[in-house]
Amino acid sequence: MILSGKQIIDNIGKDIIIEPFTEKQINPNSYNLKLHNELLVYDEEVLDMKKPNSTKKLIIPEEGIVLQPRKLYLGRTVEYTETDKYVPMLEGRSSVGRLGVFIHVTAGFGDVGFKGYWTLEIFCVEPIRIYPGVEICQIYYHDVGGEYEKYSSGKYQNNNGIQPSLLYKDFQK
Repeated sequence: MILSGKQIIDNIGKDIIIEPFTEKQINPNSYNLKLHNELLVYDEEVLDMKKPNSTKKLIIPEEGIVLQPRKLYLGRTVEYTETDKYVPMLEGRSSVGRLGVFIHVTAGFGDVGFKGYWTLEIFCVEPIRIYPGVEICQIYYHDVGGEYEKYSSGKYQNNNGIQPSLLYKDFQK
């Protein structure tokens, strides 16, 4: 079952943490999250799953920045979120998607117990100007059935910003 907007509000500060939280960003069954002003892009022409890939930081100015097609941009949410009781899920807003912007290529599924900022995998179909602070995506919450263990992976837990892929750590096991 997906929590309603009212249930999200009822759980804020208890089973759901969203900081900062603004009630005007609540939807009937989700909460809009904003885009931070930082982006990361990979420097390398060919990415390698078995090693860290170098990145460079871009700052989105108030007047916006134009994203180019065929380029992956990693962004992050302004909001920090955590929940030990629900499965957090991330989706793009339909208004953003209708402009040809995808905010997660594959990773919209969170784990119970995740604590941190959401790294966004931003890809666009056509050149588009984006702005810091835009409500770019939405988080919603599912109930969990049965017993479960909370997410505790050291790879992405308690992050402080945008995180490029740490898949190379899986090869070091």
